[in-house]
Amino acid sequence: KDVGGSRAVNGQIFLRGVPEDYDTWASWGNDRWSFQELMPYFRMIETDTDFGGDFHGLDGPIIVRRWKPEDWNPAQQAFYYAARANGFPDCPDHNAPGSTGVGPTPLNNPDRVRWSTAIGYLAGARERPNLEILADCLVHRVLFDGNRAVGVRAEVGGEVSDFEAENVILSAGAIGSPHLLLLSGVGPQDALDAVGIPVHHEMPGVGQNLRDHPHVRVTWRTRDDFDQPLGLPGVQFTLRYTAEGSDLVNDMLIHPGSRSIIGRRWWGEGASEEIGLIMVVCLDLAVGSGNLRLRTKDPHIQPFLNYNYFEEEFDLERLREGVRIANRFGEHEGWASLVTERVEPMDSDMESDDALDAWIKETAVTSHHVSGTCKMGPETDPMAVVDQFGNVRGLENLKVVDASIMPDCIRANTNVTSMVIGERVAAFIGEGL
Repeated sequence: KDVGGSRAVNGQIFLRGVPEDYDTWASWGNDRWSFQELMPYFRMIETDTDFGGDFHGLDGPIIVRRWKPEDWNPAQQAFYYAARANGFPDCPDHNAPGSTGVGPTPLNNPDRVRWSTAIGYLAGARERPNLEILADCLVHRVLFDGNRAVGVRAEVGGEVSDFEAENVILSAGAIGSPHLLLLSGVGPQDALDAVGIPVHHEMPGVGQNLRDHPHVRVTWRTRDDFDQPLGLPGVQFTLRYTAEGSDLVNDMLIHPGSRSIIGRRWWGEGASEEIGLIMVVCLDLAVGSGNLRLRTKDPHIQPFLNYNYFEEEFDLERLREGVRIANRFGEHEGWASLVTERVEPMDSDMESDDALDAWIKETAVTSHHVSGTCKMGPETDPMAVVDQFGNVRGLENLKVVDASIMPDCIRANTNVTSMVIGERVAAFIGEGL
């Protein structure tokens, strides 16, 4: 656990979704969440050190920058020129509406300092008399008086206590928030019955609609004379593009990595110590979804995540195409000058669609962009957990404010949009909604 949420450990990629992401949310009955409605909040949260104008903020709490050409390392440069040689356009500003192609990745790490919300927001608020932050704390459940939330039960320093509150806001993330609702008896009856939790308020959508960005890593062995020191910057570039035959704009993403473990195990026992180069091929808008369910009613035990990747053939087709695009990049003279051979997928994995699909299914992993598990929606949507103001439907004085309320994942890292969700709902609270 850390203050600042996942931004305390993530890749620090400050990438907005495409306008179509938010306009789709609005078309599903969340009219206060269109791109036009959210644009002031995208500007509000950032200080963009490279771009200004109508689409960027200049005095927000989160500092954003991009690596300059003189600082591009050889692998990152090679990726950029390989993408350009393969027909992808130059994209100097990925956060501009309508942008696509390959260009510098926006990052919230000025001078290589992780500029999380703990720094950007909390640093100036810690001394406020109306703010108390409890460390070493695990919330067990929400407490109710009828349908009204009246507090939480939490374990602090090993002791369990009840904390009363006029309003309860869950911001535990797209895994933690549905987990807490389920532990509190709010969720699908069959899921609660399975672990012996009495149903307080039946809501079939809690823990459902789990969205994510599955990715695979195409890996190369590097030449002996190619130096890859620790601390070499990674993810200096991002390629966003639309898959062949897709009407979902920028539904695919490829990042180059400056150094990576070679092999199918990247950590833990059995992981290789050999270092190579990778390209991360990411499905940035899957049409399939998964779910989250309790293993037990013990709050110390994390829930089970069923990502359900590749239930939809369309998702597999697009990732397969992405691997082949990355392989073409690897044959470009710039990248080829740094490597000796492609290690994953092997040539045998590339021989047919079926072989490549098998490799993808075996090696695909999460991008840690889980979202959608307490999705917002209108009353007509039986799977909506919250309304568009973050209020849990059918209950009083209880909100959810994090990536779990996204109706669908966005075509970007969830970092920026999660901050915007916080600012947007804060404004709703100020309006009394």
